[in-house]
Amino acid sequence: MQIGCSAPTSGPLIDPDSLLKIATEAESLGFDYVTVSDHLIIPTSIASRYPYSESGEFPSGAAAPRLEQLTAATFIAAATTKLGIVTSVMVVPHRPAVLTAKILATIDYLSKGRLTLGIGAGWCEEEFNAIGTEPFAERGAVTDEYMAACRELWTADHPKFDGKYVKFQDVLFPPKPPGRIPIWVGGESGPALRRTARYGDAWYPIGTNPQFPMDTLTRYKAGVAKLRGMTEKAGRSPSSVGLAYRVSSNPEAQPKGTVDGERKLFTGSAVDYAGDIQALAEVGVTAFDFGLFGADLAATIDNMRRFRDNVIAKVR
Repeated sequence: MQIGCSAPTSGPLIDPDSLLKIATEAESLGFDYVTVSDHLIIPTSIASRYPYSESGEFPSGAAAPRLEQLTAATFIAAATTKLGIVTSVMVVPHRPAVLTAKILATIDYLSKGRLTLGIGAGWCEEEFNAIGTEPFAERGAVTDEYMAACRELWTADHPKFDGKYVKFQDVLFPPKPPGRIPIWVGGESGPALRRTARYGDAWYPIGTNPQFPMDTLTRYKAGVAKLRGMTEKAGRSPSSVGLAYRVSSNPEAQPKGTVDGERKLFTGSAVDYAGDIQALAEVGVTAFDFGLFGADLAATIDNMRRFRDNVIAKVR
């Protein structure tokens, strides 16, 4: 079982010393990986619906200073020796495919294989427009083609690709990643599940999407059963797709809640969190990560240490 925590890419904890302290503390406390999130630019007016709030509004603090995700990942990799780094998630259409493939291969090469690529197709049309991407309406197809192009560049001795959005041939692409860069597909919708079934190494949902909730054991099991069926239909063994689960909060952040008489996952105390990890592990989840940020650096480090003592120690 792997357990991770978030490293900041926005807000008051992104100064180099704070980010360095959080990453090195995570490694020394025995967390297996840290996650880094992705937004390149925040429009001042957003009509697009944010998937993870009941209101559909982007959370407060959106205008906070932000780091570029892959640069932050490189900084963390250079400051640590064994800590894994998970993009949570990288919005695939935001960066050109060949450039993305090279940056990711470089991070994985220099970190000696510590990168895991969490991916998503994106939700904020206004951000797509500001960056100048392929059309927002085509983001799913773009995501799939970009990932296929990356895999071609990472694995083929003489890579070539002839797609709608990406074309290359007669190129060389060393150094390759030292191993396979795992792709964890974020999202809870039908397209996300189909994407996972076709080429994902793991499914990586957040339980609190109000449109597609995975916030009880029953609901999550139903999602896994649906994924397994899609994976088999896609011609892959259902066991070839792993399960990871992202939690945005820490113990005590939300009181115990129920849905249809069943307790909501990852609400309540550290004891509840440990029980939920164990229950989901029985379903097949092998990686969990948590947002453990506090009001400042000291509070964040305290949250991480208490989580190590009160949750991780109970499930390992």
